[in-house]
Amino acid sequence: MTGLTNVWKKSSRSTPQGGNCVEVRRAEDESIQVRDSKNPNGSILSFSPAEWDAFIDDTKAGGFNL
Repeated sequence: MTGLTNVWKKSSRSTPQGGNCVEVRRAEDESIQVRDSKNPNGSILSFSPAEWDAFIDDTKAGGFNL
């Protein structure tokens, strides 16, 4: 994941109308964190870089298509 450490980046697919608002950042400990941008004080999911890479690879391969 490229980008600045500790800076939340909103998904380009997030829209105010659809309510699907996701932000992601790389924490200082190198973990990848994900949160709901509509609730910035809510829960944060945290993944290791290897877990995040596997998620991205599986997503690109269609592993999560419904």
